[in-house]
Amino acid sequence: MAFFRTVSLSDPMPAVTGNGIVLRAPQMSDCAEWAALREASRDFLTPWEPTWPADDLTRASFRRRIKRYAEDQRGDLAYAFFIFREHDDVLLGGLTLANIRRGCAQAGSLGYWMGAAYARQGHMTAAVNAIVPFAFGTLKLHRIEAACIPANVASIRLLEKTGFKREGFARQYLCIDGVWQDHLLFARLKDDL
Repeated sequence: MAFFRTVSLSDPMPAVTGNGIVLRAPQMSDCAEWAALREASRDFLTPWEPTWPADDLTRASFRRRIKRYAEDQRGDLAYAFFIFREHDDVLLGGLTLANIRRGCAQAGSLGYWMGAAYARQGHMTAAVNAIVPFAFGTLKLHRIEAACIPANVASIRLLEKTGFKREGFARQYLCIDGVWQDHLLFARLKDDL
């Protein structure tokens, strides 16, 4: 049981909007569009992500993913969102608040990905700017953490542009694309402007 839980387990995940984007919980009906976007973006995404399982883009794998998202949300462990363009409902990418820690920490980790065709157009900046009030308001977090590979200049710029402060360096922090990679550590606090 979570200490300081703030979201009712029976509440549906609210949609979050901001600056031309809509964030909403992934649904089974998103499977084909998600798989097509991920496949088209494979070369763009794999240097920055954990190794994809062989069946990652299958419907069965997506079903397991949706089930895990729902279980994580019910347990107040993580909140997954897909990012859609508001005017035409096109899937652009995804964003997750994961590793939610309650009690004296009240913190979570931000992760995100963007389809190659939609990168560097401001959509992820809009998504992060939209999720921050949700994290601090609805979820009542005090701290949002993020990490990125030092060579990922676009991710560093995104985090700095959205108010995250660089806090440190973690050696071999995450296994990305099959290799334990060093990461820069960032955080944004509720009281940061």
